[in-house]
Amino acid sequence: MKLRAFVATFLFVLITMVVSWVWTPSAIAFTEEQKIFLQSWRLVNQSYLDESFNNQNWWKVRQRYLRRSLHDRQETYDAIDEMLASLDEPFTRLLRPDRYHNLQISTAGELSGVGLQVNINPETGHLEVIAPLANSPAEAAGIGANDRIVKIDDVEADTLSLEDAAEKMRGKKGTIVTLLIQPAGKNENQTRSVEIVRDRISLNPVVAKLDDTVPDFPVGYLRLSEFSANATKEVKHAIKDLSQEGAKGYVLDLRNNPGGLLQAGIEIARLWLDDGAIVYTVNRQGTQDSFNAIGKAITDAPLVLLVNKGTASASEILAGALQDNERATLIGQRTFGKGLIQSLFELPDGAGLAVTVAKYETPNRHDIHKHGIEPDLVVEQESFLTYSRLATEKDEQYQAAVNLLRGDGVLANAG
Repeated sequence: MKLRAFVATFLFVLITMVVSWVWTPSAIAFTEEQKIFLQSWRLVNQSYLDESFNNQNWWKVRQRYLRRSLHDRQETYDAIDEMLASLDEPFTRLLRPDRYHNLQISTAGELSGVGLQVNINPETGHLEVIAPLANSPAEAAGIGANDRIVKIDDVEADTLSLEDAAEKMRGKKGTIVTLLIQPAGKNENQTRSVEIVRDRISLNPVVAKLDDTVPDFPVGYLRLSEFSANATKEVKHAIKDLSQEGAKGYVLDLRNNPGGLLQAGIEIARLWLDDGAIVYTVNRQGTQDSFNAIGKAITDAPLVLLVNKGTASASEILAGALQDNERATLIGQRTFGKGLIQSLFELPDGAGLAVTVAKYETPNRHDIHKHGIEPDLVVEQESFLTYSRLATEKDEQYQAAVNLLRGDGVLANAG
């Protein structure tokens, strides 16, 4: 009987091992494509904010995709996209190698190219110049704001997406790109061909100027387009320069700023605050980290922030910190409402994975995700305001900010 029981037990264990071998891929048997997929799965498993993974068994998700034949990298990327889509949260996403590389360039604050900020005019559909960057090859070539780019190396610019057009103008330092330019205000027959030698470009996310239309109260205007690695340094320099020029108050324009680096948002808040909390972060374990002001602000002059529906992420961290600490007045429209924080992870093949790892709360513990931040003074603005009209008499939100700083705004009159 003992022998029979032993044999039965042995057979049961053997059958279990065989079944396990058949249904669960061995680590040794993983293909390169499966390894890329598994790396993505593990990063989400370890870090994702929602530990329920959108109310699904994350291990079963893994097993389901590992049973799929992944023949090439495209099929692997498609599988990762499908897996992440099951989380029903758009900010956790796969960045294919070219997109990941471009994101790294943008946040690093440097690239090689011609030095043009471009946009597609929503009215004409044409690729147009917002502005050449200071001391760039494009500026030296005489390309100006609102010039139309007709061709890039004999490729019709209107056939390219904004991202593809920007990519074609980037390139290794010392290489040449030819642009066919239609100067602003000229007709389609008045074009000029410009050969530009690409160079290393330092991206300055800050535009600053002194508004001295009222000599008794000059206003320093700063537009911050993104929170890149060099954003804090550039904002600090701009504040100091404007202060030396005589600025008595400041307007910080965060409209259509999609965010960027969390740390940059925190550091820029510290430029304006002597003390107080800046932001709280909460991960899936409920751990709360707080970031606070450290040291003395570089100015105590009055400050107004301009915000709109395109003000998101790190921009909202900065806006919430300055509003809750009563350091600034917010004017404009309710902000976007992105209160989630992503970490970037690099995959072995050069692709990247953005994973939502935490959420943030303002100093007054407001969770603004999907709600946004309500400005102190709501001022509507047309949805598209051209670059040349920003901070001018045609910019209603800016004018409201200037009026408030100079003492004749709605809030100032309300006491």
